[in-house]
Amino acid sequence: MFNYLTTASRLLSRYVVSIPPRTIHHHLICRFYSKMERAVVRCLPGESKLTISFVLEGSQKHMLRDQSEELGKVLARIANSLMKGHGKAKKSKKNKGQPAETTELTVVRLSYNGDFVADDALNADAWQDGSVLHVGECKYSVERNAPTFTTAELPVSLLAGFPVCPKLEVEFGDLKDCQFTWYKEGRGSGEGQESSWVETGNDRVCVPSNHDIGLKLKLKCTPRDGEKNGADKELVSAGAVEAGPGACTFDNRHMYTMKQTDERTTRVVSYNILADVYAQTELSKTVLYPYCAPYALELDYRQSLIKKELAGYNADIICLQEVDKMVFSDSLCPALDAYGMDGVFRIKDRQHEGLGTYFRRAKLKLLSQHDVMLSEALTTDPIHSELLEKVSANPSLKDKVLQRSTTLQVSVLQYLNDPARTICVANTHLYWHPKGGNVRLVQMGVALTHLRQVIRGVAPDAALLFSGDFNSTPSSGLFQLMTGGRAPESHPDWASSGPEEACPMELVCPFPLLSACGEPAYTNYVGGFHGCLDYIFLEPSKMQVEQVIPLPSHEEVTTYQALPSVSHPSDHIAMVCDLTWK
Repeated sequence: MFNYLTTASRLLSRYVVSIPPRTIHHHLICRFYSKMERAVVRCLPGESKLTISFVLEGSQKHMLRDQSEELGKVLARIANSLMKGHGKAKKSKKNKGQPAETTELTVVRLSYNGDFVADDALNADAWQDGSVLHVGECKYSVERNAPTFTTAELPVSLLAGFPVCPKLEVEFGDLKDCQFTWYKEGRGSGEGQESSWVETGNDRVCVPSNHDIGLKLKLKCTPRDGEKNGADKELVSAGAVEAGPGACTFDNRHMYTMKQTDERTTRVVSYNILADVYAQTELSKTVLYPYCAPYALELDYRQSLIKKELAGYNADIICLQEVDKMVFSDSLCPALDAYGMDGVFRIKDRQHEGLGTYFRRAKLKLLSQHDVMLSEALTTDPIHSELLEKVSANPSLKDKVLQRSTTLQVSVLQYLNDPARTICVANTHLYWHPKGGNVRLVQMGVALTHLRQVIRGVAPDAALLFSGDFNSTPSSGLFQLMTGGRAPESHPDWASSGPEEACPMELVCPFPLLSACGEPAYTNYVGGFHGCLDYIFLEPSKMQVEQVIPLPSHEEVTTYQALPSVSHPSDHIAMVCDLTWK
């Protein structure tokens, strides 16, 4: 592969650097320790550049070079870097009137399997895994495409009793192979003193206790790919662990979901988690949720509660609404990934929030996605031509429908233990306005027709699971359509926004469905309203309800007047149930 030189004469003549005695100590140390320093090389086919990272005389070097460049130019660059550093040191001593230093010679070279690599070898070929970079007496073990953390962050908010889930992304490795060690500050560490650390655990997720309040946390993580290790990464929390809120509305619910389900059972959660873009508005703080402590509306605080709540349900499928884009990528995905779940996201058009669907990867596999924006589908997909014609009879209603960015997220999942079984998981958040019953009926007409087409074309035997915030009470035309099979043209919801936008028609549901969690008194509880708006619909011919996880008691919900509160992160309540196949 390479042209090797039998002697180092060529290298010695080109890459020899004069080194003053002050640096000899560094080289003696390198020689003393048998374990070599690391030189990490990232080199991928199809990319024009490679990177070489190593520590030289206490300074981190990060070199970006062409893969097609000759090795000799890189070695010369390293030599020049040494020479410049030594030149600055000599100049500094001369200016201070100190005597000039004598120098020694050092050599910069690369070897592989005991032979020196020719300086005209191309970088892409020269920097092989296991080769050795020699800088004088210092030797660096070259690790090509070693497991590396490309992202490693700890959350800002640390609450006692709540999971701390680091955001981690690894290249050339697998998070399941990585090693983690958590530490907390020693109680003796004072201000201005170097922290002493006490090991507390070795899991990917850390749950600090009340004894840790006031202490910072540190995580040491080692990226790995099987038995191959990369360089350790150490993270120290920006702040200390703070006291949690005490009892939360979901604590008693977790008593029913302490264990993951068996192979025959599927646990489903549907939850509107209240987007931060809505929680932080002046309207929310002063009109919608004036009873909620301001700190309990902060994103970091609410995310701590949401992550603990979702983790405690041990669900197989989670359908979330009002998911901020950054919350999905930076908070929920790292946390739920640590608990064995993968997720997909669909943002609403012209919005900063959307829908998230998660599934347990040890049980389910994503086969395909079929997301649509309902207003766009209505006007562009021929399967909705009949409905579009009827809606077009009332231009005012049509305009209102087309202005909405309401989205339907559709994920077809396959069971790993029985590949013949598939489930079509639909997730949505319909139009919010109290007088928008007619708009929601049209939206649901589009959604059901789209789902029928997906199931017929992609997964004919799939069971439909339709979850979301439907913004519809059990007396609505939409609920009648879903559970009764039809919404008659005489239903008052067709004129919900007044006679000028009335558009009576009959809609028929192509699937026989029932509400898995029944008709609770409320799933949304705010100061000026409470009612049942959230549902998990299933096909009773294919699946049945084994268990419905009880909702929080009225006393728990109203402890702080209404929702959200310091003990509940959203204005909605999660719907949770266990389903089995028939």
